[in-house]
Amino acid sequence: MDKKLKVVRKSMTRIDALAKVGGQALFPGDLVMPGMLHMKILFAERPHARITRLESSKAEACPGVVSLFTAKDVPVNEYGLQQPDQPVLCGPSSNKPGADVVGFVGDQIALIVAETEEAAAVARALIEIEFEDLPLVMDLIAAMDPDSPLIHPERGDSNICVNYKIRKGDVAAGFAEAEVVVESEYHLPFQEHAYLQPEAGLAYLDEEGRVTVQCGGQWPHADRAQIAHALGLPEEQVRVIYPAIGGAFGGRVEFASASLPGGIHNGQE
Repeated sequence: MDKKLKVVRKSMTRIDALAKVGGQALFPGDLVMPGMLHMKILFAERPHARITRLESSKAEACPGVVSLFTAKDVPVNEYGLQQPDQPVLCGPSSNKPGADVVGFVGDQIALIVAETEEAAAVARALIEIEFEDLPLVMDLIAAMDPDSPLIHPERGDSNICVNYKIRKGDVAAGFAEAEVVVESEYHLPFQEHAYLQPEAGLAYLDEEGRVTVQCGGQWPHADRAQIAHALGLPEEQVRVIYPAIGGAFGGRVEFASASLPGGIHNGQE
């Protein structure tokens, strides 16, 4: 018993403390490999719209561009932590029904891979895209109205994702016996995870030909499963490695946090 107490009371040094304090720890944005390419993402910047036209020929012909990917290039164009209901890339010609509709300003439409970050940015600006704006649902209560525009029509005729009811005991009797009953309506502000580290990462084929992704995250096995599913690969062909992470607070649990690789190593290609 005494021995166990001594172990518990001992102050343990974090294994990453010295590297972080000394500046040697590498965060996702610090990762560099020989022959590395750079990737930029074209975001929707529309809260709810249908992509009616996407023309990328000018961007693909831009000097320094190595490749450009849209929804039609994703083998299995879907991912999701609980269920694969979100397109990896939004746009026409996808194998996922409804992928031509964006439902968030941060939805991704195209990936531009180039020799330099600057070239990727220039090419991204040359992508021509046209939208058909769709109705917005700005209120939670209004969204539950049967006449409200459907956010995910593929899920049915209601915007309610799930509905759980918990009934324990006699609520009416409990209220009647309570000395005080406080009833009110509470409104909470929007909150975002305020970590300092920017979204970045590195993707490459390792020495065994496995797709390897190094980026910030909180759930490597779930990340690996989602990547393998989207690429149509067995999970053993995918590796996910977390470097030092500058905060997360739950914001890096889901790929919807835009935790996508910003660098691509072509040394194996």
